Amino acid sequence: MIQDTDELITKLSKKLKETENIDMPKWGLFAKTGSHKERLPENSDWWYVRSASIMRKMYINSSPVGVNRLRIVYGGKKDRGHKPSRFRKGSGSIIRKIFQQLEVAGFIKKADSEKKGRVITDKGRSFIDKIR
Repeated sequence: MIQDTDELITKLSKKLKETENIDMPKWGLFAKTGSHKERLPENSDWWYVRSASIMRKMYINSSPVGVNRLRIVYGGKKDRGHKPSRFRKGSGSIIRKIFQQLEVAGFIKKADSEKKGRVITDKGRSFIDKIR
């Protein structure tokens, strides 16, 4: 059983890379993960790592999770030179595309309740449980 978060995300990202419905878009090689970042991600498999991280967050959080909440989670401080740093949200487009790919794979679905957002499916839970 995996106790370490980094180890779980690493193994989950390798399994997601093998899944046929989850692929990095062509623009993923040139995209920053938010306006607070100055450079592209150094890891060439960052798309799968982010997908695994999103799946883990949904696995832990039982309530529906939306794009805006995850934009806050993946945001950070923007360096503005001599002015004080300010918080900036992460990229919503990346999170949205990952949501769409995970939905096609059957790992998440739109919430049935009054709240907007997405929840993890039984297939997604068992996928993570097999890795743990």
